[in-house]
Amino acid sequence: MYTVGVRDHIMVAHRLDGEFFGPAQRMHGATYVVSVEVEQEELDEHGVVCDIGMLREKLRGVLDQLDYRNLDDHPCFTPGKSTTEVIARYIHRELGHVLPLRAGTMLTVVLDESPNAWAKYRGPIRAASTMPGAELGVA
Repeated sequence: MYTVGVRDHIMVAHRLDGEFFGPAQRMHGATYVVSVEVEQEELDEHGVVCDIGMLREKLRGVLDQLDYRNLDDHPCFTPGKSTTEVIARYIHRELGHVLPLRAGTMLTVVLDESPNAWAKYRGPIRAASTMPGAELGVA
């Protein structure tokens, strides 16, 4: 399996509903390092998994929808439900819509909250991917 990846970051504000989240129930800021990996069994006709420059550009385009925003006000997130896992899934789905890769290509999105904590969403890119919503807090 061949893998290429890129990394960027975002700064967001949000809050998380429920006593389970302790002080994160209050509005707070978060800076996430966002890493993306694309995996394929075979290289393309150019001898690459995908163009790294294109991957960086597409990732930045998706992250621009989140960067310096309050996720409680973002139309794709249910207020109080934007956990790191849900944000990773959102980025995965949005990238799946814009990456010029064939369906079934494996895509991994990792959000690092700190050097000691992260969440990952990994799955194949689906043609015409849709975002079912409420059960994961994404509208």
